[in-house]
Amino acid sequence: MGPTAAGALFALSLLVAVALVHRPLGDYMARVFTSRHHVRAEWWMYRLIGVDPDGEQTWAVYARSVLAFSAVSVLFLYGFQRLQSHLFLNLGLPAVKSDLAWNTAVSFVTNTNWQAYAGESTMGHLVQVAGLAVQNFVSAAVGIAVAIALVRGFARSRTDKLGNFWVDLVRGCLRILLPVCVVAAVVLVAGGAVQSFVEPQTVQTLSGAQQAVTGGPVASQEAIKNFGTNGGGFYNANSAHPFENPTVWTNWVEIFLLLAIGFSLPRTFGRMVGDLRQGYAIVAVMAVLAIGSQLAVHGFQLAHQGTVPTAVGAATEGIETRFGVANSAAFASATTLTSTGSVNSFHDSYTSLGGAVLLANMMLGEVAPGGVGSGLYGILILAVVTVFVAGLMVGRTPEFLGKKIRAREIKLASLYFLTTPALVLLGTAVAMALPEGREGMLNRGPHGLSEVLYAFTSAGNNNGSAFAGLAADTTFYNTALGLAMLAGRFVPVVLVLALAGSLAAQRSTPVTAGTLPTHRPQFVGMVAGVTVILVALTFFPALALGPLAEGLR
Repeated sequence: MGPTAAGALFALSLLVAVALVHRPLGDYMARVFTSRHHVRAEWWMYRLIGVDPDGEQTWAVYARSVLAFSAVSVLFLYGFQRLQSHLFLNLGLPAVKSDLAWNTAVSFVTNTNWQAYAGESTMGHLVQVAGLAVQNFVSAAVGIAVAIALVRGFARSRTDKLGNFWVDLVRGCLRILLPVCVVAAVVLVAGGAVQSFVEPQTVQTLSGAQQAVTGGPVASQEAIKNFGTNGGGFYNANSAHPFENPTVWTNWVEIFLLLAIGFSLPRTFGRMVGDLRQGYAIVAVMAVLAIGSQLAVHGFQLAHQGTVPTAVGAATEGIETRFGVANSAAFASATTLTSTGSVNSFHDSYTSLGGAVLLANMMLGEVAPGGVGSGLYGILILAVVTVFVAGLMVGRTPEFLGKKIRAREIKLASLYFLTTPALVLLGTAVAMALPEGREGMLNRGPHGLSEVLYAFTSAGNNNGSAFAGLAADTTFYNTALGLAMLAGRFVPVVLVLALAGSLAAQRSTPVTAGTLPTHRPQFVGMVAGVTVILVALTFFPALALGPLAEGLR
């Protein structure tokens, strides 16, 4: 079997596996967030934090809870890194410098997991496990909780209550993320991933030199970084490192993990609003965009323009040879579509047009299927914009799932959509204008611009992957990208919760002959079209100056 056929089989098997898990996982998550029963472990946690689990919150209280929890998390993780040298299992590593500790704390709390450092030579085992891995769980659970709150906004009527953030957070961690990740970690250990707390071991290389090889709690962090669409990695080489991603089949498992929740949440949405057809429509939009991206990345990477790629049959620079071009392209497309940021190849070495697709994946708002929770609420915002545009065309008040899209709703949706482009484009402009920003560029011309644009796109969309040709561990980039990650996460979250509160307060509007059907292929095409057109209008000039200009040279 040739590499192209093997790559096609690899991608097709992933598609089948995600389709098979869509229904059971989606239905299970719907039961988790609609159940009135609290298990004993959850009761203990509610008592510990002083929360009444049966008391529901308005959107404003829900939002304040999200922001307060996240603020405390940033402070805790920052302090943990700064005190690392005084903690056990520190491997003799010093405290993380202040600007890098700030960037890393914000990165993991916002579910971005941007890493401006080499993990194995910067973080000790305790910080990795009790700091970074814990945030992998809770930041993913925060995203799911916000998405569920928006779904309740569509499902409920004439109420100001959206549920209880603390209940949603605890259930997301204990009932969804933790059980699956325990199993996934065991599977990865069976595949050869490392799981230990040993000191670095000195080994002799083939050339006769000595090298320190770092072990650690790798498999457990690998499981949640993918299943929670966090990204990052225990090692600097990320999922290209054999201790994190040993074989082709573990590579398949990791891609499956990062797709599973994102493609299953639309089923949860359909179940909770009482119309499974709506969930099928949303997941169809995600699938159309995701399949288009996969085909584009594969096509550009296998087209092998240039002397060296033509000689070897594909664009292999920066590609891990264990996985090959096709499997690496599948990973790259999936990770930029899901707000994961985990990589198993060097995105900076992709062809200019292949890299442009990865950039465009994030610029879509990462809604195909996007990060856990954030992908669902992002695509629902785009659905609201779509029905508003359709309503203007036919001259009637737009409605979605029985809720009218009035001036307040469309303003909140518009602000949501404009937040990330503003952060990305303004951040890139400031970096290119200031000497501190240009100093970090290892390349000049269109490719150097692409590296800076990719960094701010990754930070503003809470992705975390990088072109890596940019020297990002500087005071300027640690500060600027940290601010972009914070605003890119929490400004949209507040807007989503405000929209959810506005929708929940409405009464349900009966369906009439003039209501736009939102469960048919026509609507699927409209949402996909609106998504692509909005991104093209917003980001095309920047793409034209960066990867497109490089590809056309």
